[in-house]
Amino acid sequence: MRQHPFILAVAALVLAACSSSPSTDGGAHTPTPLASAKSSAPGEPRELVTGLDIPWAVAFLPGGDALVTERDTARLLRVTPSGRKTDVGKVPGVEPEGEGGLMGVAVSPSYAQDRQIYLYYTAASDNRVVKATYDGRLKTPAPIITGIPKGGNHNGGRLAFGPDGMLYVTTGETGDTGLSQDRDSLGGKILRVTPDGAPAPGNPFGTRVWSYGHRNVQGLAWDDEKRLFATEFGQDRFDEINHIVKGDNYGWPVVEGVGDRRGYTDPLLTWTTEEASPSGLAYAGGSLWAAGLRGRRLWQVPLNNGEPGRPVARFENTYGRLRAVVAAPDGSLWITTSNKDGRGAATSRDDRIIVVPVR
Repeated sequence: MRQHPFILAVAALVLAACSSSPSTDGGAHTPTPLASAKSSAPGEPRELVTGLDIPWAVAFLPGGDALVTERDTARLLRVTPSGRKTDVGKVPGVEPEGEGGLMGVAVSPSYAQDRQIYLYYTAASDNRVVKATYDGRLKTPAPIITGIPKGGNHNGGRLAFGPDGMLYVTTGETGDTGLSQDRDSLGGKILRVTPDGAPAPGNPFGTRVWSYGHRNVQGLAWDDEKRLFATEFGQDRFDEINHIVKGDNYGWPVVEGVGDRRGYTDPLLTWTTEEASPSGLAYAGGSLWAAGLRGRRLWQVPLNNGEPGRPVARFENTYGRLRAVVAAPDGSLWITTSNKDGRGAATSRDDRIIVVPVR
């Protein structure tokens, strides 16, 4: 098991203070601060777009416009940095159910040449990844990964191209916990594939699987040194941020949070589920930024050479449930609310995209 320098401290705090109440610096289960890890506060947020319906993911086109998915309507939107919104069209084949629907979106690293975008959605029999030509109009999507397990919850759904040009896909175990440890299943995994959906060269098992033992991953981000981090929903006790390493087993359902069993990789840090329920994840300004659904806040986690400082809660109870957080080309963060998903208290302005400058 990979031992992180903060794991023993975290474990001790868990044993000594597992009943501690949540706090704005991450509660009882976070590492002690690094003296050299800075956590400059973000700038003043502003509303960019209002009146959306469960915006789930954001991906930027060359030039700064963004594509935004709506989970239950299956609409794909184009949003400019000035806030102008255009309905690109409804994605065919989407069958929303529970936490499923139209979820992830990614833009090809070679978009200027190939005009390809990628979408993750719940279909009649599975979750799947498709690619489609988007040149101002959305053409008919073609499946590149099918057979990802679907369920009323734990559908994963995040898409992101890594620094290596490969497409990373997060999946959930749909409540069938045994899928996470089954390396032949696509459920409860982070997948790494070529732009055509094939297992990427160098994958640890010769399949699409990059890492396993996950419950429900919905956030991916790389730091400046190309280290991959992911958010993960816990069950009753601990939500996580993990440093994702090729071929590692992250323990679910045997371990939730920090464990003491060989063969499982411990999280980089944990929160209580009340504090987080982390979905989207971004890296900007030397920090990881995790969007909290149940926690109703944006967590800032300063990093120093991949090591976390103490998380700081931003905008707690200001915007309600936060789903996506993405670093924009100008260095700001775009954050989406998720107050119309049946678990939030929607206002007349929801759902929204919030822009936050990073200092």
